[in-house]
Amino acid sequence: MEEYVRLIAEAYGSHVLTNNGPLHQRLEAALRERLEAPHLLLMANGTLAIQLALRALEVKGSVITTPFSYVATTSALLWECLRPVFVDIRPDTLCIDASLIEAAITPDTTAILATHVFGIPCDVEAIDVIAKKHGLKVIYDAAHAFDVRYKGRPITAYGDASTLSFHATKLFHTVEGGATIVHTEAHEKALRLLRSFGHIGDEHFTLGMNAKLSEMHAAMGLAVLPHVAQLVLERKHISEHYDAALATLVERPLCPTGTAYNYSYYPILLRDRDARERAMTNLAADGVFARRYFYPSLDTLPYVQGGVCPVSRDAADRVLCLPYYPGLDNDQLDRIVALLKTAL
Repeated sequence: MEEYVRLIAEAYGSHVLTNNGPLHQRLEAALRERLEAPHLLLMANGTLAIQLALRALEVKGSVITTPFSYVATTSALLWECLRPVFVDIRPDTLCIDASLIEAAITPDTTAILATHVFGIPCDVEAIDVIAKKHGLKVIYDAAHAFDVRYKGRPITAYGDASTLSFHATKLFHTVEGGATIVHTEAHEKALRLLRSFGHIGDEHFTLGMNAKLSEMHAAMGLAVLPHVAQLVLERKHISEHYDAALATLVERPLCPTGTAYNYSYYPILLRDRDARERAMTNLAADGVFARRYFYPSLDTLPYVQGGVCPVSRDAADRVLCLPYYPGLDNDQLDRIVALLKTAL
């Protein structure tokens, strides 16, 4: 709080509260360096980050995507008048199953929008091969994947674009916010216009919207960023505690070899929907909040007709994300584990 208040005072001292102010520029520069992403642009939230990536890359027609993600992934496609085509997920990583993508490609397919679920990398090599073979753009929803590296590279270096969410629930946050990462100056220029009403000064170039991040939000990012490494270490400790206690009781999604993980969430997969409901009920009765995340599987949304994905539906029925934040001590973790064991 003290760091945040100091930065807010700095913003008021500059007399600039939004419109690419000094704090915004400082945070954008810091994230570009940290994530090795010279074409990163801050956005007002992670959903707009996806929408503007789709616009900047001129995606049209249908887009192959995952049914196991937060609804914003699909919503962004629908808002851009694109047709989602769902491809089922791998049961081990819960990410899109690259082996099923090619069969879903049609003449109007122009892109793949995949999610690094819980920060676990997609099969980026296989997706890259398919995209190049068929001339498709690749956008990764990396909302959970801040600071994740795969085979020595930032996970956001893969594909044509990656998007990040800086919502308050994320490892790194700006309360509300996000970023889009592209890999060419031309795409960065397009994003800059799209983010800020499509004009520079009084000269108008294209249709745009307001996706700017304010100085108030940038201040929070600058306050949080120096602490991310410590937050990851604390989450790693919690993860290892859960792992040791739950190893024989639940399934866990797996990270591919070569992943430097960020410990952003702690998802478990229970035997079936009934076991999941028993666990949630037992935890809630003792004041412990666990979340069905992601639920429901997006191929069941009543306003989307994108295919049927049984693996995703099964995962959505069985998944539960446990409490997972710095400050949870061993006694609290043991209490959560005991409640789970009683329920199961």
